[in-house]
Formats: sequence, structure tokens, C-alpha cells
Amino acid sequence: MNLVDLAYTPALEQARLIRTKEISPLELTQLYLERIQTLDPHLGSYFTVTQERALADAKAKTEQLSTTDPEKLPPFFGVPTSIKDLTSVTEMPCTYGIAAFREKMATFDRAVVARMKQAGFTILGKTATPQLGTVPYTEAPGFPPTRNPWNRDYTPGGSSGGAAAAVAAGLCAIAQGTDGGGSIRLPAACCGLVGIKPARGRVSSAPLGDCMNGLVTDGPLARTVADAAAMLDIMSGYVTGDPYWLPDPEPSFLERARTENPLEPLKIAFATRIEPMGDAEPICEQAVSETVNLLEGMGHTCDRITLDISELLESLTAFWYTGLVFANMPPDVLNPLNQELLKRGQGITGGQYLQAVTKLQIMARQIVAMFEKFDVLLLPVFMHSTLRVGEWADLSPDEVLQKSLDWIAPCPLFNVTGQPAIAIPAGFANGLPIGVQMVGRPAAESTLIALAAQLEAAKPWNHNRPPLV
Repeated sequence: MNLVDLAYTPALEQARLIRTKEISPLELTQLYLERIQTLDPHLGSYFTVTQERALADAKAKTEQLSTTDPEKLPPFFGVPTSIKDLTSVTEMPCTYGIAAFREKMATFDRAVVARMKQAGFTILGKTATPQLGTVPYTEAPGFPPTRNPWNRDYTPGGSSGGAAAAVAAGLCAIAQGTDGGGSIRLPAACCGLVGIKPARGRVSSAPLGDCMNGLVTDGPLARTVADAAAMLDIMSGYVTGDPYWLPDPEPSFLERARTENPLEPLKIAFATRIEPMGDAEPICEQAVSETVNLLEGMGHTCDRITLDISELLESLTAFWYTGLVFANMPPDVLNPLNQELLKRGQGITGGQYLQAVTKLQIMARQIVAMFEKFDVLLLPVFMHSTLRVGEWADLSPDEVLQKSLDWIAPCPLFNVTGQPAIAIPAGFANGLPIGVQMVGRPAAESTLIALAAQLEAAKPWNHNRPPLV
């Protein structure tokens, strides 16, 4: 196996190669660090690369490998990964995309990071994010813009844009991201990856409280459904004091990704028109239509619907504004867009905020009730083609907000409802990846994972690699 093939080998297979001593954790970590050094200056996918720390961890794991029964090793022992730079890792920078915080070190591990460490991952560094994760493209002031490995003139999306670019370019095996309105699904679709937004309560936010009334959650970005499912198994689980929680899946998510397990025919709704935005662009509609054809060929029933999110928008923008207040950052470190959003958030009273919460909860009830009629909802991930880097740089805050909502319209609703969603590759348009997302019933990640694995087997995508690599 050549080194490029090894870098693109699925994370689960890398873990097997380590357990069978065909490669060592140190060799694998050195490979990714060398690729980061060579390729990332052209991509900007990492804010921080913790080379010495990663090498020390990989050396220790390599030594441990020689003295430990392979069957007793954790599932991702020695596999290199990355953490999004909105997520705290002890003694690593946590900038939130704010250049003034480059040297600000986190003092604790988020629970999801602790679980990833326990699973044996080696952390290579922190991936790029837009400032405070507020926009769907990754161009934080003071940092190089993050570029799509498939075409560097275009964005990898946001806010987990660095994570997606790193996985797509073979600069880590698999990555952690966060999703508060499409921030895992959008970058996955832009970069040709699998991205899972878990159900509310699946992944703990400890030691923090719930973020934005449970709209935000952690999830995996990976090249295969099985890798994403296995990482979700690792991330999942209750921590004492969590405001939301779900029972552990039975069987595991990874087990549900095995295509030899039968999947009963499902009732699937699909939509490419979302009011008040209107119809998705033809390339997005085509991705959904082709996926519908595949699903029907597998014996599933598919019916077209129209989705209307008009009642959601006013309350959702109020949330967007108050998120800046929640972040509690000094205004002078924020870019003009976030300064304006902060100003608007400060003008929202406590009563208005609670009214917005209530309206969103009522809307969520209506949407979840729709799923009594079907098992899965198939949608585009975005409504039009991928943005160029810097395309919205000179727009006003109002224009950025409106254009963002127009682009990512299929995503935020399911952060509101707390339902699980998975983005998967669905081909290419003009040389750039395009994806579709599937939304499940509450806590039904297993159904989505099984269905995504079925689609992956019918139309494999892991052999695709960007021209850059």
C-alpha cells in the first residue's frame, strides 16, 4: 500500500492494521503530519498543529502496542484525528476563530474529547472554524481562509469547514465537528464526506450546559458510513447532570452500518422545494432525484412533499443574535459581522428570547408529528452551488444572514427539532462534491446509518480523491 492510499484508508481499517502490527501508531501519525506540512499551507484546514504532542502520544502508543494484547486495545488505538477549534482540549489553544486568542489555552477536555482519547485516538491539532461558528463558510479574520480540497477557489463550508477539508484532503483519518444549524452536514456535502448530526441528548455537552437550548451537538465527519457510525458510538453516552439524554443504541451504530444486516422497506418523503426560499437549484434537485431512484430500486417507497419553514425564521434569527450574547466575548475582538449580531442580540429581552424558544418548540412538535407518516425525510443539504472563497466578504450583516439562511435552508430546522440527520455524498457538479441529507425520527440514528450504508454499497464514494492530493 502506498502512502496516499494509507492516508485514505478508513479509520476502522487503520485501527485493524495497527492491532495486527502492519503499521505502527507512530508511522501513521508521521504520515499525517508530513501531509499537513506539505498540503495544509494550500488549504488552511488547521489553526493549530500539535506536532510534538501528537508524536509523543504516538510513540507511547507504539511502545504500548508491543506489550498489550491487541484484543484489549481501545477501538481507535493509534488512529490520528482532529478536534474543531470551538471545542476545548486541555492545554491546546481554543481560539473560537478569534485571532487574538491564538495563545489562549483550554484548561479542560470537553466530554466528547475525553471519550475520543479513551477510544485511543491521537489528536493532531485543532481545525479551522469561522469566528464563533456563526457563518456557513470558514474565513476567520487573522487566519488564512479555509479552502475546499476539490477546488481551492471554493469554500469547504462551515462552521466545521476545517474538519471537513482536513478529512477530504487526507490530513487526518476522521474528525470531530459541531452542528448548530448545519455545521457538520454542510461541510460534509461540500467536501464529499459523511457527516452525522446526532439526535439531541445523544452526545453530552459536559462539563458545559446545553448550548443554545440543545440546538448544538457534536458529531463525526468521515469518509465512510462505518467510520462515522463507529465514531458516533464513541462519542455517545450520558454524563451525570446532562439536561438531555438517550439510552445507548442496541445494537451499536457500527453494527447497523453493516450491510449484511437486513433493512426493511421504509416510507421516505423527499423535498426539493422549501418555502419561503422556493426550489433548490437544478444540481441540488438532481442529487435528490438520483438518490430517490436508488432508494426506490432498493424497495423503499418515496413520496414528494413541500417543506415550509416560514414560521421558523424570525425565532431562529433571534437565536442567532442571542448566541453572540451567550458567547460572552469582548466586542473589540469580534469582526464587524459578529459585532453587529452581538448588538442585535443585546437588544433582545429575556421575555422575547423565551417567546422565541416557545415558538421553536411548537414548530418542532409540528415537524416531528409529520414523521408519524414516514420513516425518513430526504433533502438537499444546500439550496444552491458551493460558494467561492470571499464571495460574501463585502456584504452587510443583513445580506450575509439572509444569504446564509437561503443557502442552508434544509438544515437548521432539525437542530430545532433535535432529530438526527446524516449527510452523504451524492456525486459531483462542476467538479465539486454535492450531497444529500436524510433526517430520521427522534433518536433514530440507527435507521439513517443503515440506510446510508445501503446507499454507499450501491454507489460507493470512498475511492474519490481531490485533485490536490
